[in-house]
Amino acid sequence: MTAMNKPPVVSRSEWLAAIDSLRAREKAHTREGDVIAAARRRLPMTEVDASTPLVGGGGEVPLIDAFEGRAQLFASFHMWHDGRAAADQCEGCTFFSGQVRELSYLHQRDVTFAVFCQGPFEESERYRRFMGWDTPWYSVPATSRERLVAGRHFGMKVCYLTDGDRVFETYWTTSRGVEPMEPSYGILDMTVYGRQETWEDSPTGWPQPYETRGQQFRKDGRPTAQWARIAAGHDDDLHGERSGTGGGSGCCS
Repeated sequence: MTAMNKPPVVSRSEWLAAIDSLRAREKAHTREGDVIAAARRRLPMTEVDASTPLVGGGGEVPLIDAFEGRAQLFASFHMWHDGRAAADQCEGCTFFSGQVRELSYLHQRDVTFAVFCQGPFEESERYRRFMGWDTPWYSVPATSRERLVAGRHFGMKVCYLTDGDRVFETYWTTSRGVEPMEPSYGILDMTVYGRQETWEDSPTGWPQPYETRGQQFRKDGRPTAQWARIAAGHDDDLHGERSGTGGGSGCCS
């Protein structure tokens, strides 16, 4: 393992003083986040056709059915590469979709979480099963994309609200705005070496091997999270072209 630079060593009293100084800035950052969240709750909303078709496990359903009877819906729009192997699917969407697992706390607050995938249902559903995700999963048909995506792009996250049989869009975000979905970055941000990505402002000699054009979510030719599934013997075939388990490295090209 390559030797890495380390922070200077100081006495505990000096260390606590440095942390106390930083903590004041952290608390100010948290309070500003609360102010922004309060403004978000006061945004207006715009209506979306509640009958917009999605494709789920039971076939075609209207958008309003994705709420599962709850008042709110958080939709994660998952990018897709049609006809491509599992190893070639979107590493960023794999990173984000895979970190939302425990839904009870959302349901307790009348919020449903669902993935709206760009790909065809049968193919993308195989990917969901390969990855071991149990969150609700829908395909967005091409005919529905203009109504739901509306000039934006998959990878975004959208919040909806129902009012009777009507559906309204209340908020959306993309790029780094979606980071609250995943705890890994929050955990890494608290460690001494951070995310170890090239854009970060880190001291000289800190490890930064990861560029941010997708490489940060990939390892040895496929999205990082797939390797544990391959090792456990799960089949990564998305197109029914082979039988058995563990697609192995055959999809990496």
